[in-house]
Amino acid sequence: MVEQLSPLGAAYRPGRHGRVNDTVGATLSERQPGSIVQLAAWSGQEDAMRALIKDISGLELPATSGGGTAEPAKAAFGIAPGKVLLIDDTDGIFADYSAALPENIGVVTDLSHGRSAIRIVGPSAEWVLSKLFAIDFTSGAFPVGAGRSTTHHDIFTQMQRSGEDQFDLYVFRSFARSFWQTLCHAAGEVGYEVI
Repeated sequence: MVEQLSPLGAAYRPGRHGRVNDTVGATLSERQPGSIVQLAAWSGQEDAMRALIKDISGLELPATSGGGTAEPAKAAFGIAPGKVLLIDDTDGIFADYSAALPENIGVVTDLSHGRSAIRIVGPSAEWVLSKLFAIDFTSGAFPVGAGRSTTHHDIFTQMQRSGEDQFDLYVFRSFARSFWQTLCHAAGEVGYEVI
């Protein structure tokens, strides 16, 4: 597979930034999963789609549209009714699902080259994201594994809470640099580190 260049370019500056004392409120990084795939089930086929995800990826997906599951190297979460985003550190899951998904259950779309993955982790991650998105980031409303789809100033974002203080954000590659700069600006008040 051809190695993708980061769309963040010179905006990706490792080190500590913003208000930094002894600790930082958030750590930002760019992830490069091998596969980002969207599955869409036809109406009434959601259970069959969840069963297929369990068979192929070994991930159990709750019936709720925003539910999900996260493991160190792969994740699946609902982004809308009947739609699931699958993330895997290996490439090739698009081919696996294309071969296994019957036409009467739904469709699969490879988004690997069209999305950028950004991770924010730290004690202030919820607070930083709350500055950008009008959703409840508390663990009771947004539990580990769950996913959401939302926008920030017309930048469509799919996100998953992948750990207690960790969120993975998926944005269109063409908006990645602008979104990254906005995220850095929002994190500046608590201090952040780019790794």
